[in-house]
Amino acid sequence: MGQGVAVWRMFHSNRDQESRMKAILEMLQTIEEHGLREKIFHGDKIGLLDIAFGSMLYWLQILEDIVGVQLFDPHKFPGLNAWFEIFKKAPVIEENLPDQDGISLFFKRRREKWLTSA
Repeated sequence: MGQGVAVWRMFHSNRDQESRMKAILEMLQTIEEHGLREKIFHGDKIGLLDIAFGSMLYWLQILEDIVGVQLFDPHKFPGLNAWFEIFKKAPVIEENLPDQDGISLFFKRRREKWLTSA
């Protein structure tokens, strides 16, 4: 199962969560092992690759809150976590990130409806 598909299915169903969590953890481990270390990909300037990884991690944290699991553990993925903290503090990112709590609340309600109707 593709990791992106695992994330999507984790939101839509409570079935087979273990294999989905495993796929997501494998994806995070691959990213951790391939060099994200406390700097933005293009040095000091946010680029497309930073936005792609940052968006993925931002939404993963929302998914964790919605589903009630922790996958992106800062101790297990220290390089990725350090990079993400730097990314979030970049002024262009910090000024434009949507409210994580509001998004989580909206999607928690959406997921509850989805699961009860399935």
